[in-house]
Amino acid sequence: MLEIPEWVWEFHGHHCPFMPIGFRMGVIAMRELGIDKAKDHGVFAFPEIGVGHPQTCMADGIQASTGCTYGKMMIERTNYGKIAFTLYTPEKRALRVAAQPGFLDELGAFEFFDYRKKGIEPSEIPWEVTRPAVEYVLNTPENEAFRITRPAGIEFSRPKNSFTKVRCDACGEYVFERYLRTRDGKNLCIPCAGYLKEETNVTP
Repeated sequence: MLEIPEWVWEFHGHHCPFMPIGFRMGVIAMRELGIDKAKDHGVFAFPEIGVGHPQTCMADGIQASTGCTYGKMMIERTNYGKIAFTLYTPEKRALRVAAQPGFLDELGAFEFFDYRKKGIEPSEIPWEVTRPAVEYVLNTPENEAFRITRPAGIEFSRPKNSFTKVRCDACGEYVFERYLRTRDGKNLCIPCAGYLKEETNVTP
């Protein structure tokens, strides 16, 4: 059985079956591509999760196992609403790992999901209920749990880093040049410039 370090559970915040799915996916992808956990930049992870479904926990497992973190801008969701992810290397090699339908069907039968469907948070579910689902994820043979493919033709790169920043003429806060907007001769950050207000659901 794959052992998940305790710090990964602490980072994630609760015990559940989907963080371990992401962790296993990351381990498989690195092994198949022959790479180690990313220390800096260059390797990118594309989890196919969306929003509004509990399987998004897998993203934390992917970050923990691969080193592709949001802080290093090395992970980006595709919003496909799938339990799959692709790991992409600087040499333009990619590997996709997807959960097998039968594996997910059997996982969904565990009592853990009866609690979740009632709106009970994972941290409030008794460990004796959560544990069988977690152990199923960690113990299921790889070929029964996951489908591995090598997608071709993927092209991806991040914008070049810049350390240049300018103070917003309205709020006085620094904004990096890529996000600077000009209005009526003033240098403004995006919120002060009034852009994208209709596209965000975040209320300051």
